[in-house]
Amino acid sequence: MMENTNINANSDKAILELIGGWLKETRLRQNKTQQELSDAAGINRSTLIQMESGGGGGMLTFVQIMRALNQLHVFKNFELSDQISPLLLAKMQRKRRQRATSTHKTVPSK
Repeated sequence: MMENTNINANSDKAILELIGGWLKETRLRQNKTQQELSDAAGINRSTLIQMESGGGGGMLTFVQIMRALNQLHVFKNFELSDQISPLLLAKMQRKRRQRATSTHKTVPSK
């Protein structure tokens, strides 16, 4: 695998090779053959070989392999969270009520 600390400096091909190497290493650590993993992922073995060699592949194929390797937690970094801008938060704080209104009812005079 590549040992480059600045991933942004790598070419697209180098990043695909890095991902492929990671997939292969993860598969081997789990003691799975290419055939076992490809069967579990529902893909052809040749597709897995292509992915492991950095030849690329589709997003769906990548997700299927990651699921079969039980590595979907890696995608946590892609989850979006609703974030309020500090300016909007300050405006919301300013509009928040500070006091309760009186509940006294006035009785109409006769």
